[in-house]
Amino acid sequence: MLYIHFSDADLARTRISATPDPLWEVAASLHRLQSRTGRWAYAGWYRTARQRLREKGLERAVRTVLLPLYPRAAYFPDFLTPGHAADGLDAGVESILATSPQRVLREMAILDRTVGAPPWAGQLARQDARKELVRILRAYHEAVVDPYKEQVQARIEAERAVCARGVLDGGVEGMLAGLGPMMRWRPPVLEVTYPKQTPDRDLFLNSRGLTLVPSYFNWAEPVAFADPALPPVLWYSLLHEPDTRDAVRAFSGGAGDPGKPLTALLGRARAVALCAASAGATTGEIARAAGVSASAASRHATALRDAGLLTSIRNGQTVLHTLTPVGASMLRAATRTARE
Repeated sequence: MLYIHFSDADLARTRISATPDPLWEVAASLHRLQSRTGRWAYAGWYRTARQRLREKGLERAVRTVLLPLYPRAAYFPDFLTPGHAADGLDAGVESILATSPQRVLREMAILDRTVGAPPWAGQLARQDARKELVRILRAYHEAVVDPYKEQVQARIEAERAVCARGVLDGGVEGMLAGLGPMMRWRPPVLEVTYPKQTPDRDLFLNSRGLTLVPSYFNWAEPVAFADPALPPVLWYSLLHEPDTRDAVRAFSGGAGDPGKPLTALLGRARAVALCAASAGATTGEIARAAGVSASAASRHATALRDAGLLTSIRNGQTVLHTLTPVGASMLRAATRTARE
């Protein structure tokens, strides 16, 4: 168990990342290749990823270089998932290249003590060896992570909408209380379930705040840096459900008059539902906006989701609906037409 200790200052500085961390998604996706746990949630990705790695000639590099560096175990080196990666893949790999040889050797020694490091691990202290590692990381990301960037971003947008509602209802503590099922808020401590082989530890934020990074490829394995001196970051799993459609970005407008074109196409109730979902809406809120029963609102939301216009995520006893790229494009087009 990881125990993250908050002060009032830490609560004020806690935030949710708006974008995925590309190097963490690389690490988490490599863990998916090493485990059958949760395979149902990634079945399509797994088949496609294996095929793309073969087509790109990356199977050997993944097997001999990446998997030994990113074991699905109690530890893998912190420098491989730098905080700067939150600014994009380029920033992340530059941070890997800029890592001091001393830190590389220190973290490789920890890896060796924990699960065993590959015999060539010490060579990564050299700049030329890390350049080759970065080349492989880029190729792997391009082959099996980047093609899913829209799905990943969609899930993060939905997660942020859920978290925003937690803040509105109960402040930052309300948001932390809704992060389950692998996390439990017991003020002033966030208890995070760690892999069984990992010993319990405490992380004192010391007024630095916490950056929460939702991860698409992480499966029930929240992770923070092993080094407590590094900026506090917690990567955690997005919930996956079978037979749901992923989305890209939630449209940032507000619910309102859907306009005649959209109403004519979808009918008034579903047009209103689409507008309401532009800012994230529960089934009950859609029902109130459209003036229909909760069961009718649920049917309308299901129809829109089946058509690829909405994506839905469960938040406790409620379901939050947000727009898919197609839904957002449709609403933008309808809004422009109505204004013209």
